[in-house]
Amino acid sequence: MQIVKNRQDFDRIFHEGFRGGSHLSRVVWAPSSEAEGRVAFVAAKRIGNAVARNRSKRVLRACAAEAGFPREGKDVVLMATPHTKSAKHEDVVRSLRLSMQRADDVARKASAR
Repeated sequence: MQIVKNRQDFDRIFHEGFRGGSHLSRVVWAPSSEAEGRVAFVAAKRIGNAVARNRSKRVLRACAAEAGFPREGKDVVLMATPHTKSAKHEDVVRSLRLSMQRADDVARKASAR
C-alpha cells in the first residue's frame, strides 16, 4: 500500500480534493500523479490523546484494505472521527465506503458543471 507522505501532497489533496464523510470517517481525495494511488491516515488532536489517535489510525488502516483503498489513480486521505476508535470493524468499513461514495458524488457534480 503506497502512503502519502509529504506536506505538499497533503496540501494539494486538501486544496483540490473532493470531500465526503459519515459519523465514523471522513475522506478527501484528489487525482493522483501515480497510477496505483496512495492513501494516508489522519487523526486530529481533537480525537484525544496520543493513545486515542493511534488507536483510531490503526482501526482505519485495518479497515482500509477491506474497503478497497487505495483507489487506482486517486490520492486519498482517510480521517478519523471521535467515534472511530470504539466502532465495530464492519461499521468502519461500511463508513469508509459510504464516505468515498459521497466524495465521488461531489466530484461528479463538480465535473457536470
